[in-house]
Amino acid sequence: MKIMRPMASPLLLIAATLLLTACASAPTPHGEVKGAPTSGREMGQSDTNRMATLAMRDNLDSLYRLMDKLYRRNPAEWKKTAVTREDAIRQVRFSIERRQTWNDLQGKHDIAAMSLSLAPDFKADRVAAFIYATADMIVTAHGGKTEFYLIDGLDAQFLYNAARNIEIASWMLATRRTANGQLLLLSDEINSGERNLSFEREFGKIVGRLDLMAEFVTEKYRRAGISYVQNLLGGSFLQFLPVR
Repeated sequence: MKIMRPMASPLLLIAATLLLTACASAPTPHGEVKGAPTSGREMGQSDTNRMATLAMRDNLDSLYRLMDKLYRRNPAEWKKTAVTREDAIRQVRFSIERRQTWNDLQGKHDIAAMSLSLAPDFKADRVAAFIYATADMIVTAHGGKTEFYLIDGLDAQFLYNAARNIEIASWMLATRRTANGQLLLLSDEINSGERNLSFEREFGKIVGRLDLMAEFVTEKYRRAGISYVQNLLGGSFLQFLPVR
C-alpha cells in the first residue's frame, strides 16, 4: 500500500522561507562605542572638565569631516591653497590645533572671521577659511582652550551662543549666493534623483553637543551640592546593619 505524504501548506512554506532569510542575513554593522585612551591628565579633570574635553574633540572632528566633504564637492577651493586635498586638510587642522592665524582671514577671529569667510566676494579658499573660523569661534566660546582641568571654567551662555552661531552658519552656507547667483559652496543636495543631507546632520551633531554642554554647565554647582548631600545621607542612613 502506497503511503501518501501530506502536502506542505503554502503559508508554511512562505513562513519557512522568511525565517531562513532572516537567519541568513546578519545585521549590518554600524560600528561600536570607543572610549578615549586613558591618560594621567585625567587626574586633574572633574566630570565636567572631562565631558567638555571629549565634546570639544568630537566637535573638531565633525568640522574636519565637514571640511573633507566640502572639499570633495568643491575641489576648486583646495586648489587655491594646496597641491592635494589631503594637504589642504592638514594645513587647516595644523592651524586650528596650534591656534595659529589663517592669513586669508586678515587677522580676524571668532564671528568676525566667520562673517568674512561667508562674504559673497571672498576670493580665497572659502572651505579652509570657513572651517578655520568656525573652529576658532567654538574654541573661543570655551575660553580659548581645547582641554579642560580643575582650574578651568566654562560660560554656559557662550556655549549656547556658539550653538546658535553654528545654526546660522549652516543656514547661510545652504542659502547664500555669490553675485553671479551661485551658491557659496555646494553642500547638501535634494533633487529628484538624490537626497544628501549629510552636511546638515553633521552640523546638527555639533549644535547638540554645544547645547548639552551649556545645559550641563548651568547645573554644575547645583549637582555638586546635591552630590554632597547624597554622600552625607548615604554615609548616615544607607549602610547595611550587622546581622550577627
